[in-house]
Amino acid sequence: MTLTEAAPTRTGLPAHVPVAVVGGGQAGLSISWHLVQRGVEHVVLERESVAHEWVDARWDTFCLVTPNWQCRLPGWPYAGDDPEGFMLRDEIVDYVRSYAASFDPPVHEGVAVTRLAPAAGGGYLLTTSAGEVHADQVVLAVGGYHLPVVPSYASALPAGITQLHSQAYRNPEQLPEGEVLVVGTGQSGAQIAEDLHLAGRRVHLAVGSAPRIARRYRGRDVVAWLDDLGHYDLPVEQHRDGEAARVGTNHYVTGRDGGHDIDLRTFAVQGMRLYGTLTGLAGSALTFAPNLTAHLDRADAVDDGAKDVIDRHIAAAGIDAPTEDRYVPVWAPEQDPTELELEGSGITAVVWAIGFRADWSWVKVPVFDGTGYPTHHRGVTAAPGLFVLGLPWLHTWGSGRFAGIARDAEFVADAITELSAAGTRTGLSSALAAGAASSASRTA
Repeated sequence: MTLTEAAPTRTGLPAHVPVAVVGGGQAGLSISWHLVQRGVEHVVLERESVAHEWVDARWDTFCLVTPNWQCRLPGWPYAGDDPEGFMLRDEIVDYVRSYAASFDPPVHEGVAVTRLAPAAGGGYLLTTSAGEVHADQVVLAVGGYHLPVVPSYASALPAGITQLHSQAYRNPEQLPEGEVLVVGTGQSGAQIAEDLHLAGRRVHLAVGSAPRIARRYRGRDVVAWLDDLGHYDLPVEQHRDGEAARVGTNHYVTGRDGGHDIDLRTFAVQGMRLYGTLTGLAGSALTFAPNLTAHLDRADAVDDGAKDVIDRHIAAAGIDAPTEDRYVPVWAPEQDPTELELEGSGITAVVWAIGFRADWSWVKVPVFDGTGYPTHHRGVTAAPGLFVLGLPWLHTWGSGRFAGIARDAEFVADAITELSAAGTRTGLSSALAAGAASSASRTA
């Protein structure tokens, strides 16, 4: 049963509320759960419906790339019979919606927030499709992937070529007959390329700089090894790349059919055409950077590095784990291709899988750095009573996953509760203020 079926959209949005949560996905629901436990009055404003992103922006064969046991929303750990498996799209939707139905959060579906600004006298004024709402505190739980990225030269491609962003891809039958160019090899691009390849479509793949990682190594899922090593608990400040980790690309791997590696070299052996980074269009030819070899080698090196870390852990802890030979490349390009003539290529469709960009233009509060990223310390911004939640690397690697949202939401809920208890709309505790100011100074 969906949330909408169980609890229809509430009417009569209040003119004032102590806390407003913008976004009814897993992050918004997680903070709502904590607020419900604390007895803090609040509303959750969701422009579509609960879990709609999982329904509307994922392809038919989509599944998690992390094992089900990592699904542990606050008060709602995975309780199925396949903890080592990977939930399919519809199972994810059911997991999130069942979570919402389990504690009946005060969600107002179909309410879009179009503007957030400081209110005269304190707090914030939210302009919504259902009217204006004043809130003492606000949590922005809208993630960081707002607008799909498509290059400007896409409009110059031949009119007969169907183009769509990975967000709109559903299945191979959706595309016209013929060959398909997939641009990008992050998690979406690599998995969509495999989806098309397994359906018998001839795929051309523009390979980016995303790293890869093995699904399993030495008898266990690599995620399990990394979890034991504390990688998902590593604060972003301690990451070797610092806060730059927040804009990094995730490793490509898949949970499809029980989970396996995605090996682009094997795809090439099987007939997929690989290229380097797509750089533009020259006449009727697509142009590529001569970096295919470098991208493939780097992806393999990252995978090897992760295995080195696991090997050292096994040796240091004296763990009885089976040995395993390292990956040996099965294919390498004779030379890096730099051009693809579209005319006569057989390509009838392009899937752009080059990511998203954030759009915080509707938030009229000065909490953003020079790149437009909200400055914060573990979700607490320097603006009193304004919080962010659900961003990649908000605090740790686990922050953008089901695994780490509970911890992040609890931290933000503690901050909200502290302000509520203080009975003021201004000022954070000295500890939170220091953390927020420190974050702002690092990213200014």
